[in-house]
This record gives sequence, C-alpha cells and structure tokens, in this order.
Amino acid sequence: MKIVEMSLAGVFRIELDPRTDDRGFFVRTYDRQIFKDHGLSTDWQQESHAYSKQKGIIRGLHLQLPPFTETKLVMVIKGAILDAFVDVRPESPTYGKWDSILLTESNYHCLYLPRGFAHSYCTLEDNCDVVYKMDNIYNPQFEAGIIWNDPNIAIQWPVSNPVVSAKDLKLPTFEEFKKQYAALNFNF
Repeated sequence: MKIVEMSLAGVFRIELDPRTDDRGFFVRTYDRQIFKDHGLSTDWQQESHAYSKQKGIIRGLHLQLPPFTETKLVMVIKGAILDAFVDVRPESPTYGKWDSILLTESNYHCLYLPRGFAHSYCTLEDNCDVVYKMDNIYNPQFEAGIIWNDPNIAIQWPVSNPVVSAKDLKLPTFEEFKKQYAALNFNF
C-alpha cells in the first residue's frame, strides 16, 4: 500500500498492491497501522455502498456540516468513476479549489478525503459499485452540498448532459453555500 498526497491539502491517493494468480487477486484495502503512520484517520464509524446503473450519473457535490463532518475512504469495486471534490475549509490554503481522481476496479486506487470537502463523482461505465468508509455518523439534518456544475468552481466533468437527482439539482452554488455557512469551522 502506497499513500500519495494529492494537490489539495489533506487529500491522499491510496495505491493498493494486489496479489494476483490464476484464481484472481487478493488486496488489502485498509491497514490501520499504515494509515496511522501517515497521520490519517482510522476510526471508521460507517461504511456505505452505492450502485449506479448507468454511465453519466453525477452524484453530489455532498458533505456533512459540523459536528457531523466526515473523512471518507472511497473505492470502486466495479466499474469506473471520476471522483471530484472541493475544499470548503475557509482556513485551508486550497479553499475553494477542486481536484479529481480516476477510480476504477482495475487501477486499485482509493481516495482519502478529509473532513471539510464537498464530494461527488461521475460514473464512466454502466453498473458502477462504489464503497466508502466514513469516520462520523451520517445525520440528515446536517447534510449540505454544492451544485455539480457551478461555473465558478468549473469542475471538468467527462459528460455534458449527466443524470443528476432532483435533490442534487437544487443544491446552491459555492457562493451561496459560503454565505449560508460562513461561520462554520470545518477543521477538527
């Protein structure tokens, strides 16, 4: 397992090391000690599995507000996604910036996303399965988000006409989000 820091503060790509033979493969997807050695959260409270049945679905940008912010460990077990995220921590040197990572069932990469990020992804294939761990309990009263196509963030999505939920289409722009939640502290 190799842990590589990405361009936004606190975000890491986890490169897994599968052992393969004629039967298939075995791969360790999480190792508490290796994460601890890199100063990464290891106190996972929940794990979720999301299935998307078609290519071109965008989920997000989602996040939990304090005190229910979440660190996430994201992995694709079937299919491929472009995972995109925005730093919403006002104290961060990368505040308001976005980055992305390609996660596929065959590249054996995971995304470690610290608290204070709006998270989303776009399916690149039909029948995608995404599994992620969170270090906090989900609370629906504290969910928030940012519209997927905010022109001021300008995420470079691989689709121009995605499938987006009605709920996600009502999310605010980043400017509206900042006005509404300016006083919140996302760093813990």
